[in-house]
Amino acid sequence: MIPERFCRELRQVLTRAVERNLGDAILLSGGLDSSIIALLASKVGDVKAVSVYLENSPGSDLRYAKMVAGFLGIEHLIRVFNLDELEDAIRSTIRILRTFDPMEVRNSAAIYIALRHAKDNGRRVAMTGDGGDELFAGYSFLYNLDLEELDHKIRKIWKRMSFSSTALGEALGIKVNQPYLDPEMLSFAEKLDSRFRMGFRDEKRYGKFILRMAFEEMLPEEIIWREKVPIEGGSGTSILPRIFDEKISNQDFDKLRERYLMEDGVKIRSKEQLFCYQIYRELFGPPHPDGSTKKICPMCHSNVPDDASYCKVCGAYPI
Repeated sequence: MIPERFCRELRQVLTRAVERNLGDAILLSGGLDSSIIALLASKVGDVKAVSVYLENSPGSDLRYAKMVAGFLGIEHLIRVFNLDELEDAIRSTIRILRTFDPMEVRNSAAIYIALRHAKDNGRRVAMTGDGGDELFAGYSFLYNLDLEELDHKIRKIWKRMSFSSTALGEALGIKVNQPYLDPEMLSFAEKLDSRFRMGFRDEKRYGKFILRMAFEEMLPEEIIWREKVPIEGGSGTSILPRIFDEKISNQDFDKLRERYLMEDGVKIRSKEQLFCYQIYRELFGPPHPDGSTKKICPMCHSNVPDDASYCKVCGAYPI
């Protein structure tokens, strides 16, 4: 068990972080991280929850987001979008982030729609749950590491963590605040013993254990013990690979993949990535090394940091 004094300190530190980063909107997925921010913000300000969902998709967030907004008694701005609107958001996302990584695009397009909906409803500052998974080990690939490996891995993640909401907000003209990335919160996480990041409940292992325990009595049990769902899964944009598989014929895919390999030196891995690359290419042209680093992505020839294992331009991993 985690000593109560650590849970109490986390509640106090995060409360102050929210107060310093208070906004008039919270992008609410109904996941643990954004729900805690919504809880704390609702106690000190007039905050509205914003959630988005792709129509006729299997996205799971909306039910949980409604549960949290209802529990907290805050106004809930829900935006249900269609595939045409999603394609428009994809184009804007690629333009802003300069990427054709399909996973990044399908996650960030949902964030783009949410931030735009917040702004359209007169919101000026949107809070997000960015950083919760990184600080407190919320990713399932961390669950089976021993404590030394876990500590090493998350500190490596901290050096590379970045969040698309910042750039998307700037482009849309809405400020994005991230309470988990507040300096005091970062200092708390830096000092935290990693054994408090992981724990078992009903013989099941959970990340972010101290975060769950610290707020266990303050939010519905379904929210506290909800497993992490990526943005694409929660918002419904995870169906995009299937949509593009149906939209682009195998013949066209093979022809265009060969063309872009020969002309641009870019290796296209899926129909979804092909769609994204065509937009990227139209906007920026083919990626080329610029000499900023020694390391070059073998899939798209973009520069990547010399110690990176992932290409932010095309999503290649590992490199």
